Formats: sequence, structure tokens, C-alpha cells
Amino acid sequence: MHDLIFGIPAQYIALAIMGLVYAVIIAEKMNQAVIALIAASMAIMFGLLDQEQAIHAIDFNTLFLLIGMMVIVGIMKETGIFQYVAIVAAKFVRANPRGLLIILSLITAVFSAFLDNVTTVMLIVPIVILLTEQLKLKPYPFLLSQIIFSNIGGTATLIGDPPNILVGSAVGLSFTDFLFNMGPIIVMMLVIMIGVFDVFWGRHLSTSNRARAHLLRYEPKKSLKNKPLLIKSFIVLGLVMAGFTIGHNFLHIETGTTALAGAALLMFLDGIGHKLPEKNKKAHAAFHEVEWDVIFFFMGLFIVVASLEHTGILSLIAHQITVVTEGDFTKTGMVILWASSLFSGFINNIPFVVTIIPIIENMGDTFGHGEALNPLWWSLVLGACLGGNATLIGASANVMVASYAERANAPIAFVKYMIHALPLTILTIIIANVYLYLKYFI
Repeated sequence: MHDLIFGIPAQYIALAIMGLVYAVIIAEKMNQAVIALIAASMAIMFGLLDQEQAIHAIDFNTLFLLIGMMVIVGIMKETGIFQYVAIVAAKFVRANPRGLLIILSLITAVFSAFLDNVTTVMLIVPIVILLTEQLKLKPYPFLLSQIIFSNIGGTATLIGDPPNILVGSAVGLSFTDFLFNMGPIIVMMLVIMIGVFDVFWGRHLSTSNRARAHLLRYEPKKSLKNKPLLIKSFIVLGLVMAGFTIGHNFLHIETGTTALAGAALLMFLDGIGHKLPEKNKKAHAAFHEVEWDVIFFFMGLFIVVASLEHTGILSLIAHQITVVTEGDFTKTGMVILWASSLFSGFINNIPFVVTIIPIIENMGDTFGHGEALNPLWWSLVLGACLGGNATLIGASANVMVASYAERANAPIAFVKYMIHALPLTILTIIIANVYLYLKYFI
């Protein structure tokens, strides 16, 4: 990479390309995947990074996780399990929209902690869309809550969100370390967010008695079909979930590999007993469930963000954190929290976390090594995970929810989402700030 390109500093070109991506996404005049790929191509052609560096920048673990779970969820959809869960959830709250908003949000938060937030929204959002259609409700408040609660819930555990995996792997933090340190604050945030959503959206939701009665008349078991496939799906899903924890912690197998292996196994099991033409038909149908525009959007975005890294912009930002804090431990923790939340929301949390991890490790010479640095790691985890709520491209789960919404003809506007999500994100960061200060820095 050259410092000057056509006489212009490379950093300026990288920032301009990233700005172009945001401008087009906000204007909503072009498919997000198309502009991301155009921007990625520009970054390579301008020499901000070469093709080998661009390929290396793509987080294939995330892409494999998305593709694998999309296939699994797509096959499971054929069994009617999502309709079954939707009807059971509706009956539990007597098809009350206010109650549905709360229970679906909590289910998503809990699942996000013990599966991961991307997998969770892929399982729950189809149920949300189905219920809102049946009750003739606007899906936006429910989809907004899915994003917010999936990212909050995912913060609680090692496998809940990619930044947690990165930090845990680098520092040697365990599943229980995350649960013990992040669990209390996440529970507190969930309680507060339930109250916020109930006040601003829940109490304003209403549907007709006719729609409620119509939904409550459904028998959950009647929605189930192809029970042999349902059993196979649950077996594979159980193996995948176990693999996310056991495989990552003990066998060092990444979640993406586990998800792809699970998808392949389920397609194999689904084809047993059928002739080759039918097996091919089933495989094509399964691959058709992959949201390829989402996959290519992430590929492009990873490359564009890598151009910021290769031109030194991310390193400069991380270095400025140490300059601003002047070697003060408490101030360092707070700056890491707020800076990571800012850049996670508006760039992407993965490259920022990768960049800042070695910088925090080097702070051991000033603040002490090992457990002495743990408060800074928790600041990074909370900032990176919660900050992802700020925009529709701040986290993988956000992009998946937006994609499902678009497919259901209920697209989420980028600016509308940010108007609602940004204040909620700031609120959670303030809560995290107070928690970190009282628990680790006082």
C-alpha cells in the first residue's frame, strides 16, 4: 500500500470509500450487498490493500456460521416447528400483543446467551413475523426488540457474540468467567429494557378480538408436519449447539465449522430413503434458503473495514485512546468502553476488537499483567457488543433481522432504526459505565 494515491493520502481515500457505503445505505437507493462489493473493489483497485490481504480480511468463521444456520433453519421450516412455537407463545399470553413483545424479547435474550445471537434471530424472527401477520400488527417494534435484546443477551457469555470469542481466546477467559462478570449487568439491562419497550411500544400495541380469537383457535400440534425430519432437525441442532460450546472450548473447532458440518449432516439425513433426483432437489431447496446478499454484504464490508486498518486509521484511533487517558486506569477503562461502542456501531466490532486487543495487552507494562487487566477486557466486551445495537450494520444479528424483514415485505429503514436504537444504545452504555466503575474501578 502506498501512502499517497494520485497525490491523495491513502487514509482519506479509505474514509471516503467507507463514507460512500454509509451514504448509499442511508439513502436506501441501492442494494446493500451491491454497494459493499463496489466499495470493496474500489479499495483493492486503489491499492489500499491487495487481493490476498482482502481475502484474509474476510471473517469466514462468521460467514460459515451464517450459511450453516441458514440451511439448518430453512430445512427446519418445512416441519412446521416455527408455527408450533408461535402458537404456543401466543396462547401463553392469550395473544396479547403487549405480552408477546415481552416474552419474545426475553426468549431471544436467553437464547442469544447460550446459543449465539445470530443463530437465535434466525430461529426466532420467522416466528415473530408469523405472529405479527396473524394478529395484523406492525412488525417494526417486535423486530427492533429482537435486535436490541439479541445483542444484549449475547454479551453475557463467551459464545454469545464474536467480540466475546475474540477476547476470550486472546486472554483465556472461560464461559463461567463471562457468565459471572457479565451476567449481573445483563440481567439488570434486560429488566430496564423490558420496561422501556413496554412504555414506548408495548402499551400502544393493540389488535382486534377477532384476530386474537382466530389465533387462539389454532391447535399447536396440528401445525407440525414431517415428524421424522423434525426429529432429525432437533438431533442435528442439539449437536450443533453442543459443538458451539464443547467444540470451541475443548477441541478448538470454530463455530462456523460446526454450523457447516451440521448443515451438511442435516441435508444428508433429509435425503436418506430418496432417489438421487429427489436428493438433488432437496439440496437445491436447502441452499436456496441462504441469504446470499447478506453473505456478500459482509464480505464487502469486511474488506472495506480492512482498508481502514491497513491505512492505519484503526491503529491511530486505538493509539489515541492511550494518549487521551494519560495512563489513568479508570479513565482508560471508560474510554475503551465508549470508544469501542462508537466504532462497533458505525464501523464493525470485529476489526476494532482485533486491533485493540494487542494494545490492551501492551498496557500490562503500565497496569500489570493477567487478571489486573480484566476490567479493561470487560470494558471492551460491553462496549463492542452493546455498541453494535446503534445501527443496522453494527452487528451480524442486525443485518439478519433486516434481511428477514425485507423478505417479509416489512423493510426496516436505516435512519428510522438509528433514531430509535441510538438512544437505547447510549442508555445501555451508561448503565455499563456505572456497573464497571462500581465493580472494578472504584
